[in-house]
Amino acid sequence: MLCLVVTYVIKSGHEDEAVGLFQKLTGPTRAEPGCRMYVVHRSLTEPRKFLLYEQYDDQAAIDAHRASPHFAQYAKEGLFPLIESRNPETYEPLPG
Repeated sequence: MLCLVVTYVIKSGHEDEAVGLFQKLTGPTRAEPGCRMYVVHRSLTEPRKFLLYEQYDDQAAIDAHRASPHFAQYAKEGLFPLIESRNPETYEPLPG
């Protein structure tokens, strides 16, 4: 299993648009065969800051997600132009 944690800061004035795009991306992503978890969080103190927590079976599942039509439509074409900054990190669980 692999875990992705991505922190986004959205350009000022585009927060509501980002919320809508995250919501549209969530359902289809959760339905992907290799997706175990996909949850978007919003900061309580910085409303332009979002945290995305994702779990996938393996790198192939992540690659399939990034190649999906809904990722292209809602992330690449929708969210990415609204981003002021983006910080992705990939993790794997410790054994035990």
